[in-house]
Amino acid sequence: MSIEVAMSRMSQIQAMLAAQVVPAPAPAAKPAAFSAALADAQGSTGTSSNTNFASLASAAPTTATTAAAATGASELPAGTPYAVEITAAAKANGVDPALLAGLVKQESGFKPDAGSPAGARGLTQLMPATAAGLGVSNVLDPVQNLNGGAKYLKQQLDAFGGDVAKALAAYNAGPGAVQRFGGIPPYAETQNYVRIVQQNAASFRGPSTAAAAPTPSVTPYSPSSQPSEI
Repeated sequence: MSIEVAMSRMSQIQAMLAAQVVPAPAPAAKPAAFSAALADAQGSTGTSSNTNFASLASAAPTTATTAAAATGASELPAGTPYAVEITAAAKANGVDPALLAGLVKQESGFKPDAGSPAGARGLTQLMPATAAGLGVSNVLDPVQNLNGGAKYLKQQLDAFGGDVAKALAAYNAGPGAVQRFGGIPPYAETQNYVRIVQQNAASFRGPSTAAAAPTPSVTPYSPSSQPSEI
């Protein structure tokens, strides 16, 4: 075959190849289309299964919290409001659960949303500044409030050598007032507070302990000794 013939044949072949239509590549499936196709493939059974798993996952923390509360131990008489939470807060802070319960009864009557004109809030009636210093972010949350109150009560017990009456007086009137008077301040409100809380605590310990509980000593009130501020 001559060179001329060969070149002619090559030109013919190139022309034939150019005339053929090469199919364009199929476009890549969009994520949305793929998701829709996957959902169609799974069908209604797959969707129902996913929903069930989601509901179980969201319910798990609540179930765990409820189970923990249900298994918590209470050292207070049956029927005491927030008995488990009070016991837990007291134990965590080294305080007598009955004493903390007696304080809560006097402070708020076991009402978690109780408030005073001065601004104290919650079960243990924490002032905003005191609550913040104790790490309580929500004073109306019973668990946070109880832990804050128990911690503050423990601070007063430590400050006054474990003297319950002085610690309660400090909780009510402030530690500065107890330090100034060297004991329970001569305020009728504070003296009654100390007496009532201890009586409450004795009742939460049981009849035998209540009968044996000593009556707290109270400094007699004298108008001349009344300070200008608490």
